[in-house]
Amino acid sequence: NPFYSRLVLDIGIAMIMAVSLNIVNGMTGQFSIGHAGFMALGGYAAGLVTYYGSMSLWRSTAVHGGFLGSGEWLFAVSCIVGGVVAAVAGYIVGLPSLRLRGDYLAIVTLGFAETMRVVMSNELWIANGTDGLSGIPGPWRQALGPHGFNLLFLCITATVVAVLFFLFQRLSHAPFGRVLRAIREDEQVAQVAGKNVVLFKVKAFAVGSAALGLAGALYGHFTSFIAPDLFAPLLTLYIKLSLLAGGLGNNIGAVLGAVLVVFFLESTRFIVPLIPGISAVQAASLRELFIAVALLVILRFHTRGLVPEKIIHAPLPAVATATTKS
Repeated sequence: NPFYSRLVLDIGIAMIMAVSLNIVNGMTGQFSIGHAGFMALGGYAAGLVTYYGSMSLWRSTAVHGGFLGSGEWLFAVSCIVGGVVAAVAGYIVGLPSLRLRGDYLAIVTLGFAETMRVVMSNELWIANGTDGLSGIPGPWRQALGPHGFNLLFLCITATVVAVLFFLFQRLSHAPFGRVLRAIREDEQVAQVAGKNVVLFKVKAFAVGSAALGLAGALYGHFTSFIAPDLFAPLLTLYIKLSLLAGGLGNNIGAVLGAVLVVFFLESTRFIVPLIPGISAVQAASLRELFIAVALLVILRFHTRGLVPEKIIHAPLPAVATATTKS
């Protein structure tokens, strides 16, 4: 079913975005709301690489019967390129901006995301402006047909989610993750301990951006279309809400929150039409209201999220006590 295939893909993309935001916001404590911009950058980079690469392959080999011809390997290359480009952009943006804190950092990251969206909307020579980049090929789309392609791509997405979740879980328990938590709790203490706070923040930002770029690449290859209006700030806010509902600092909570938010988004699509006498604009507003109320109820009874972070403290060394004989 195309609807369920798209639903599962949206859940997978939301999971990737949630765990990537968790490393920046949950573990490092940096309030960034520009994740949609890095996802857009990775999606456009992957789409352009595949588009121009496949056209070059078409001209050089004169392969007919498929947009990619014998170049399905471009899918893997484009996904890697999308992740690398987003990681480099995250490093460049994070190097000056992560010296800021709180609202100032949020403004800078939001400005980057909006700059990306405006540039892609107005510069027609990059990717057709607001018309978007269409015809992005998927691996073996024509050979497998719609149902086979959906099944294959869901397996690919599930594999990517599982690998990223495993890597981020390992990262959270590694010394690197412990340093990030120390920075979140008190930057000055971490700096006194000899840690380069700014460098660790930038590294975390780059790692999270790489995952976002990969998510954008997967989205573009599945839908075969990518446009600037898909990466509005509301997308980042939804992922932020999923992280808050699931539990800050916990990858399991981030994944669970992503599932809940996508479930709320899609379930309200069927509930709102049952209400009589409302217009399309009112229906859209009610959907947002229902989602907000549901998340507020969750946070009312689970203030730290459904799966709050559990920090296991290292055992203190035993204190030797001297015994005296009477």
